[in-house]
Amino acid sequence: MAILNKIREKTVVLILVIALALFAFILSGLLDNKDVLFSKSPNTVVTVNGKDISREQFMAQVEARQNPNATQSQIMNQVFDAMVRKAVMEAQYDKLGLKVGREQMRDLLKQRYANSPQFLNAEGVFDESLMNQYIADLKKSSPQFYQRWIEGEKEIAANAMQQNYINMIKGATTATVAEGELEYKLENDKVDIQFVQIPFASIPDSTVSVSKSEIKDYMTKNSSKYEVEASRNFQYVKFEEVASKKDEDEIQDALITLIKGREVYNEATKETEKAPGFAAVSVENAEDFVNENSDAAVKYQDRFVFVNNLSPNLKDSITSLKVGAVYGPYKDAQSLKVTKLLAVKKAYDSLKVRHILIPFKDSLNPAPGVVKTELQAEKTADSILAIVKKDNSKFSELVQTMSSDQGSLANEGVYDWHPEGTMVEEFNAFEITKNVGDLGVVKTQFGFHIMELLDRKSPKEAYKLATIERKIEPSIETEDAIFREASNFEVLVGDKDFQEAAKAENLKVNPVNTVKVLDENIPGAGPQRGLVRWMFEDGTEVGDVKRFKTTDGYIVAQLTKKNEAGLMNVEDASVTALPEIRKEKKAKLIKDRVSATNITDLAAAEKQAIKSALAINMKNPTVAGAGLEPVVVGTAFGLKEGKTSRLITGNKGVYMVKLIKKTPATKLDNYQSFANQVSTKKATEINTRLYNALKVSAEIEDNRANTVQ
Repeated sequence: MAILNKIREKTVVLILVIALALFAFILSGLLDNKDVLFSKSPNTVVTVNGKDISREQFMAQVEARQNPNATQSQIMNQVFDAMVRKAVMEAQYDKLGLKVGREQMRDLLKQRYANSPQFLNAEGVFDESLMNQYIADLKKSSPQFYQRWIEGEKEIAANAMQQNYINMIKGATTATVAEGELEYKLENDKVDIQFVQIPFASIPDSTVSVSKSEIKDYMTKNSSKYEVEASRNFQYVKFEEVASKKDEDEIQDALITLIKGREVYNEATKETEKAPGFAAVSVENAEDFVNENSDAAVKYQDRFVFVNNLSPNLKDSITSLKVGAVYGPYKDAQSLKVTKLLAVKKAYDSLKVRHILIPFKDSLNPAPGVVKTELQAEKTADSILAIVKKDNSKFSELVQTMSSDQGSLANEGVYDWHPEGTMVEEFNAFEITKNVGDLGVVKTQFGFHIMELLDRKSPKEAYKLATIERKIEPSIETEDAIFREASNFEVLVGDKDFQEAAKAENLKVNPVNTVKVLDENIPGAGPQRGLVRWMFEDGTEVGDVKRFKTTDGYIVAQLTKKNEAGLMNVEDASVTALPEIRKEKKAKLIKDRVSATNITDLAAAEKQAIKSALAINMKNPTVAGAGLEPVVVGTAFGLKEGKTSRLITGNKGVYMVKLIKKTPATKLDNYQSFANQVSTKKATEINTRLYNALKVSAEIEDNRANTVQ
């Protein structure tokens, strides 16, 4: 009872003790996991000057930029660079209070859309009211496209602000007359010299030893050259999914059966019937037969082709076939094919035409902002036709101001030599039925074309073909065998030396070094983000092995080295450090053994020739017979005529120089033109170097490796 009373009396103390114990437990856990305390939220992709860009913002931009010709990682890198640039530049705009005003925005839009047909009036002049009406209609009818327009305006404004900012910097980056005079003298002050060069190559590399500690010291002194990101080294073997000879033979047999005809089960009659083969298929049914029996990605092409457009495997054979005959199976690249000749006719293989395209709002793929009705577009086309009939020289000018066809705009509306059947049906009909020089208006699904046939060559024989194609691919049986082979090797190297195991299986080992955390493409294996992520996972250790799928099979990879961020390892650094250290040591050896104080004695002692170099200047410090040697040239300019330098360490050896003659540049009354040259050079460098300088000075925290997979 007494004990219970004491506990009750000390309740507050007890609670404090328990609380402190819990706090200590929690704090120790946080300290063990420092990321919880000190790292950015895993939802933050990058922070620029304290401004966070979230994963949601980042991925929305990635989604908007989807492109079948780029990998996901490539798109992400593009978005990252664009968002960082935007954040870096906006920080500068905010400091200066830079904005794009309403009047400037109107001028910018006018410049951007000055030649857009939908905003041109009947006289072909930009009409702001048409643009304003278009924006108002867009806002009412299509919120999605209106938002795109707003985003486009923001982009125009951002580009204008960037240009305003750059122009301000350029305005403050002028060159003085004194700088112009210096530029003139650097180029036109000249010296003539005699020199003796003792090449570093005169001392064999094998006689100059360099220790690892010396390389480390050199790396420390030149740390900026040898700082590297964290990276990984690994090695892999490849198991390609390649069709076997058996697979290819089976595809060929299947095509032969298609030519001859095959037995099929008729659901209606419940009987097996003989289906007609490719050889017996009529012209009318050829399209359906090809589409049913070719690979899914290969469709029947309803057009005539010329001999020079046929593959080398087909040219001679097709020209000797009779209509209705079949050629094949034959191999073409990575496919087996059979081809049937359906028809032969005379056709034009070379047509040349120019046109002006006037779209209307219901035509196919009109540019954003096309508001003309079909009737309005037709009237515009007829008006243009009347103008060019009266004065054909205006055609090119009207292409630039009125045509919406981006494919021919840069070529003054001309579609150069192309074969018959290349264009849409109505366009093609004009080309093959009109006479050279004829003008006319043709309506197609894209709008109204004001056309002129410029030239046409004599018709040649053309062939209509039906081709069944089967890609030579590994069968499921072959794929299963390759999978088993890769899996067995993965297990095999679990307790064996990777190199020896690969050699025993006649597999080539591919070493890959310095893969960084955000890399994607692996030499010889293509995009492999999964592999890169695995190598950087906390649980992956040197020696671990794992199998990965590739676009054409599998690779089995082994992590061989972890390279931490900081100074690169001595072995890698030695590639560039070793020659520089040897050069320093050779220079010291040469200087220590030389006692001569003039070039004649030095040449005799070192068995080197005395060479001459004339009209050397400081702007291009190149010495004839020695190459680029700025230190040597600078030393020469510091000498008085007739005086000899001490030994100089240059890029390619140790030198002694005697100044023979110094010719100062002729004095000018005014150096403003050279000051202008310096000013222009500075302005050019601003365009290329300004952003990089701002980026280096910005505080950028890249968290992609933790937030983006």
